[in-house]
Amino acid sequence: MAYEMALTVLADPTRRKVFERLRSGPHPVNVLAAGLPVSRPAVSQHLKVLKQAGLVEEHSEGVRRIYSIRREGLAELREWLDGFWSDALEAFRIEAEESQNAKRQQGACMRSSPSRRCAKSSS
Repeated sequence: MAYEMALTVLADPTRRKVFERLRSGPHPVNVLAAGLPVSRPAVSQHLKVLKQAGLVEEHSEGVRRIYSIRREGLAELREWLDGFWSDALEAFRIEAEESQNAKRQQGACMRSSPSRRCAKSSS
């Protein structure tokens, strides 16, 4: 499962930072390494791991290697995460419908017998 590899690879904070820097567009290693607490060769190693996981691609511009996010590499991870979002939205929809139905039942009870307390319906 590609999403498991993506999660594993992105679990490393330095690797994640390198990956996040690519959000702004393609960059060479020296730009990605600037300001990080690791060496340029270490950043190159992180990029190699990201590339092996299918999250990053590279191309040459003269003697420089330019790295960019491989959007297709994120597709399976996103699909997996979207499944959680879909489940959460479905649970919210069910809860909202149940709450709305309970309010309708309470309103109907109060209109039919305003002086009596209505019993809660058992679900």
